[in-house]
Amino acid sequence: MPLFNGTQQGYYEQSQSFIGAGAGNLTVGPVTTAAFATRPTQQVDIIIFINNVEVNKNSYSYNGTNPGDTTPDNSFNLVFNNTNINANIQAADGSPLLGLTILLREVLATEQFGNYQYVSLENIISNFIISYVGEDKIISKIRRTDVAFHAQRGLAELSYDTLKSFKSQEIEVPPSLSMKLPHDFVNYVKLSWLDNDGIERILMPTRKTSNPDALIQDSNFDYAFDTDGTLLRAENSETLSKFQNATNRNTTNPDILDEFERYKSNQGGRYGLSPEFANSNGVYFIDNLRGKIFFDSSLTGKIVTLKYISDSLGTDNEMIVHKFAEEAMYKHIAYAILATRANTQEYLVMRFKKEKFAATRQAKLRLSNLKSEELTQVMRGKSKIIKH
Repeated sequence: MPLFNGTQQGYYEQSQSFIGAGAGNLTVGPVTTAAFATRPTQQVDIIIFINNVEVNKNSYSYNGTNPGDTTPDNSFNLVFNNTNINANIQAADGSPLLGLTILLREVLATEQFGNYQYVSLENIISNFIISYVGEDKIISKIRRTDVAFHAQRGLAELSYDTLKSFKSQEIEVPPSLSMKLPHDFVNYVKLSWLDNDGIERILMPTRKTSNPDALIQDSNFDYAFDTDGTLLRAENSETLSKFQNATNRNTTNPDILDEFERYKSNQGGRYGLSPEFANSNGVYFIDNLRGKIFFDSSLTGKIVTLKYISDSLGTDNEMIVHKFAEEAMYKHIAYAILATRANTQEYLVMRFKKEKFAATRQAKLRLSNLKSEELTQVMRGKSKIIKH
């Protein structure tokens, strides 16, 4: 079977075309799955054009649904009628005129451009069973669920270091100066704020503050408990509150100056300043226990972008593998299965362990995406004596 399923029109435009047959031909279709990633099911999901002129929604039904209907008949046909017709493109009964092009376009279609470079995890599992499982093969028999488990583990491991499945979120920093960690967050890559020119200004994490559990105390400084004898804790600590409320960073008091401001205010500028603190873009820290990122007060109202790593297991659509790493997935699954089975000959386990590492290295090299022209430009810069 071909690897590309569908039509090129469906890929680029999320649409399907038909040719009008003239008066008396009210039914047009059917709409096929080849034209859409997810075939529309209701009239509200589509727009109809005849020779690039939009047709009134009351002038047709789709898949057994009219405006407001939600019960399709699964015919996936267009049926025209004589309500609100356009005489330039429709006959008196509502049929598209002979020879005119009818275009059905999906509304709010999910764009899936570039998906040819990926293989779904479901296909990886099926291909593995075909190639590695059976009589006279490496694995005589195994349940599909076992293969699926090792495939998901392999995808997660490759996502951390090899596939580089970076994701991102952009928000405006609210008055609370906090951002919730994404639902599929594993680790952060970087945070930055957006300036007026669209340039991402890197934010640096701070190691000089935190958000510890703040225990509530009574007037005698004794700990407070609830009726179940559990310690009462404040929502936010005093440490966090002071960090977020510190708005005056131009003070000359050396006890409360951060290192960047301290060096900047002294003669000699930034000589001797630790690069860790040579950043005036703002700082943040991540509270993994509470699942939040906290920013300093200088970032209030600014647009912040979080780039982070996921394990690619959040949804079915995310469980895909780049074709450069497809072989590494097969070797990972094979090694994981053989290494956890009793009575497997050790030489076979070691063989697939070596093949797994070799395939992973090859995938890393391919996905590093090094181009000779780009390397040449970088190396040309090395000939400069003074750089800025």
